[in-house]
Amino acid sequence: MTKKQKTVLGFAAGVAAGVSYGLNPLFGKPLLDSGVPVLSMLFFRYAISVVLLGVWMAFRHESFRVNGREMRLLILLGCLFAASSVFLFESYRFIPSGLATTFVYLYPVFVALIMVGLHVYPKWQVWLSIVATIVGVVLLSWPSAGVEIHWIGIVLAALSALSYAIYLVIVNRSQRIKHISEHLLTFYGLVVGAIAFLTYLLIDGTHVLQGIDTTAEVLNLIGLAIFPTMIAMLTIALSTRLIGPTKTAVMGAFEPVTAILVGTIVFSEPLTTNIIAGIAICIAAVLFMIMSERK
Repeated sequence: MTKKQKTVLGFAAGVAAGVSYGLNPLFGKPLLDSGVPVLSMLFFRYAISVVLLGVWMAFRHESFRVNGREMRLLILLGCLFAASSVFLFESYRFIPSGLATTFVYLYPVFVALIMVGLHVYPKWQVWLSIVATIVGVVLLSWPSAGVEIHWIGIVLAALSALSYAIYLVIVNRSQRIKHISEHLLTFYGLVVGAIAFLTYLLIDGTHVLQGIDTTAEVLNLIGLAIFPTMIAMLTIALSTRLIGPTKTAVMGAFEPVTAILVGTIVFSEPLTTNIIAGIAICIAAVLFMIMSERK
């Protein structure tokens, strides 16, 4: 594969990752409305993904073998990815979900700063795209006036962003797992996540099957496992390896854009001027970065 082909595939995977992760509300909102606890939903989305990806890899005769050093790093990656979800959902208890989304989208900044610490300096076009997408996400997600905000929620949302940023950088920079396929990387990340959420469930005392009573809820859990979990993690890993963690992070602008479009089209949520402006800025910033890369 030529460098140009890798770049095109990397950007395409980045868009796919953002869009697929942005489908969370499509499957998650009906489950929450049915009374399925967040912890149960997180556990099943990871557990079902493990089974589906594992069966697919076995059908393709892919090896599951890793050595001890690789496994330790894969466990760390799984914990980071799971921690990002836990911190985000916990932040919802203290601040509005829209504001939490805004703070979580600081992760491109964290990625860029970590890369600078590793003496890898993003181009000015990438920095400009990061700033523009953050402005766009703020417009998309900023809560209405009079909303009570607790600093604990902001810290939790920022920790979610930081966990995700470290995950992206390790996937891109670690030589220890460089030869491991995206499938295997994602599989073990999902296994660790499923175990972490099951442990969290047992400690919390939440009933695992609470609210899961109909076929519709089972189908929504499967959809949640396939699109915003398995496909998102696979395409994130692929994009990060091909175009780097900073550019992949910027492509994540498609996540809030997709989530808000789903809310508008499927759940009849209002489409305000702020939302339209935010979507336009995010898409323009991503297109600018892609066009700059082509140049």
